[in-house]
Amino acid sequence: MGLPQAHRLKHWRDFRAVYQKGIRCSRRHLTLRGVRQNTKVGRGATKKRSIVLKEDKLPTRIGISISQKVSKKAVVRNRIKRQLRAALRQLLPQILPGWQLVVVVRPGAQECEYAQFLRELKQLLVEAEVFYGN
Repeated sequence: MGLPQAHRLKHWRDFRAVYQKGIRCSRRHLTLRGVRQNTKVGRGATKKRSIVLKEDKLPTRIGISISQKVSKKAVVRNRIKRQLRAALRQLLPQILPGWQLVVVVRPGAQECEYAQFLRELKQLLVEAEVFYGN
């Protein structure tokens, strides 16, 4: 089971924007890149003028990037992505809204287990100040 549809970062333009404009935090097996999104503004229903109803925070959108440098085998790369998605799904309620995040998997991550990915992701989110309670 993947991330909810509203929380997926899929388009290459979004990934490129995060890489170019975003912050970066690194650990041994993972790197987190993130950029703050603009707020979404609701509009009124009248034709003559637009009335700003409210400002909503966009949901945090997350993408995972893993290259063949991590492993040449797609089976291994897909297993790592499944573990990361499960860890992110668990941490998602505590992540601040309005961010675009990319989790980059570094070479050597294939020996990691789920608990280690969860711990590193939480440390990265706290360091990037994207986690509630910071």
